Amino acid sequence: WVLKLKQGLKLHITPEKFYVEACDDGADDVLAIDRVSTEVTLTVKKDVPPSAVTRPIYGILGTIRLVAGTYLIVITKKKKVGEIFSHAIWKATDFDILSYKKTMLHLTDIQLQDNKVFLSMLNHVLSVDGFYFSTTYDLTHTLQRLANTSPEFQEMSLLERADPRFVWNGHLLREFAAQPEIHRFATPVMHGFITMHSCSINGKCFDWLLVSRRSCFRAGVRYYVRGIDSEGHAANFVETEQIVHYKGSKASFVQTRGSIPFFWSQRPNLKYKPKPQISKSVNHMDGFQRHFDSQIISYGKQMIVNLVNQKGSEKPLEQTFAKMVNSMANGMVRYIAFDFHKECSRMRWDRLQILMDQLAEQQDEFSYFLVDSDGKIVTQQEGIFRSNCMDCLDRTNVIQSLLARRSLQAQLQRLGVLHVGQRIEEQADFEKIYKNAWADNANACAKQYAGTGALKTDYTRTGKRTQWGLIMDGWNSLIRYYKNNFSDGFRQDAIDLFLGNYSVDEVEPASPLHVKKDWKFLALPIIMVVAFSMCIICLLMAGDTWTETLAYVLFWGSASFGTFAIILYNGKDFVDAPKLVQKEKMD
Repeated sequence: WVLKLKQGLKLHITPEKFYVEACDDGADDVLAIDRVSTEVTLTVKKDVPPSAVTRPIYGILGTIRLVAGTYLIVITKKKKVGEIFSHAIWKATDFDILSYKKTMLHLTDIQLQDNKVFLSMLNHVLSVDGFYFSTTYDLTHTLQRLANTSPEFQEMSLLERADPRFVWNGHLLREFAAQPEIHRFATPVMHGFITMHSCSINGKCFDWLLVSRRSCFRAGVRYYVRGIDSEGHAANFVETEQIVHYKGSKASFVQTRGSIPFFWSQRPNLKYKPKPQISKSVNHMDGFQRHFDSQIISYGKQMIVNLVNQKGSEKPLEQTFAKMVNSMANGMVRYIAFDFHKECSRMRWDRLQILMDQLAEQQDEFSYFLVDSDGKIVTQQEGIFRSNCMDCLDRTNVIQSLLARRSLQAQLQRLGVLHVGQRIEEQADFEKIYKNAWADNANACAKQYAGTGALKTDYTRTGKRTQWGLIMDGWNSLIRYYKNNFSDGFRQDAIDLFLGNYSVDEVEPASPLHVKKDWKFLALPIIMVVAFSMCIICLLMAGDTWTETLAYVLFWGSASFGTFAIILYNGKDFVDAPKLVQKEKMD
């Protein structure tokens, strides 16, 4: 039981300390957190004062310093997703942020205000759906990584052996990580999407799982985080693994998605689609090479599937990507570009088969991971498809679901679930589960990055593009526009605070949250609204002569149009921009 907490925890609160007790049989250890010195130690059950207020919790997310001092974040509600090889997998659905300090009297009004803002940032991150954990299974690794480990690895605590790319509370648990004896009280949590289904084809029952792990390196929101950082971490990087479990045999197929891996930006500026800017002042090759070196170490050969438009504002990104793969001249990295929007225009979604045919040989060469019921590895996955579009959400997810289906077809035939010549598409019940799960995956990834559900999920769900789907896409695009321009600065700051990219300094005199806004930010929108209203009033209440009416309408109309043009020209200054880390403007 040294490594694992089966039952959950009890939190005992006294004015001096937080005590966290493991509810397992035979466990006597209790974690004691001093609310004054913030020291964390191990003690025993009899040391918990009877006067303590007790409540059940399901995990410790970690600790964080804000203006008012340190806070403890705990999981207060969980929902069972299902079981992976008889290990329970949970979704954390509610959290609590508890202050070590018992009063806020030591703060000035401005500090109180800042502390409130930082707390609302933490609550925002925690309110986004998709935090998963297990107290007995390592969710951060693929089946293939878990199969190729040493006996020492098996002995490690879940926190020690987790893949740091996918532990979203790694920063919050850094103090726990430094003390191995308290590791079992720390719960590594991943962010992304997990779904599990018990399925049946030809009367043969198997478990089918889809797991998407979102990287916490270069994490953020759609327009503020694009491309890569100097370490080679790509924005919106997600590893997606599809698992089949049948009669003790396990098969898995892994794919990745991630932003185009060089230095580019696309800051919001009130336009519907801001123009992407490729940075001119940096050496792209360093970061590009770092990115692919680490990908090759993790996954083997790379097949890049670039789905961006090959005309308009996306064209330079496609050209630069192709050029850089060529000049890197690494035999492990191959590249294919497919203009998704052009090829599938006017609802011609059947044309995706063109791309599938181009990738088929490569996919057979990469294979998939398969281990038989005796635990013997039959095949390994030798390479990976790295798909991207601009956001790596909508187009990318469609292609990934098609590649995953092709792999699944081969796996189910090899395991003897499908007969020779049978196709997954013909299995109506399973096909419905499959399509809906991939659409749910698209939605989860899109909510986490763009703030709304995915587009094109009607195709993923039904295999057809529908009129209603187009209307829903329009609505989601509108919400995305609003969020990207007027609330994403806050969302970006929230993620940076949560992941430790920004640390609150208690002594810092000038808080970055207070940025003085120029007079034009208020004046121009007010002038525009007033002028537009006057224009409408003049139209409705006609003057004595039509020339007089026309003169008024032209005057107020040009005034409202003029201010609108000025606002649009200075669009970058009117959007909600991040204040903590991602504030620098790219050239």
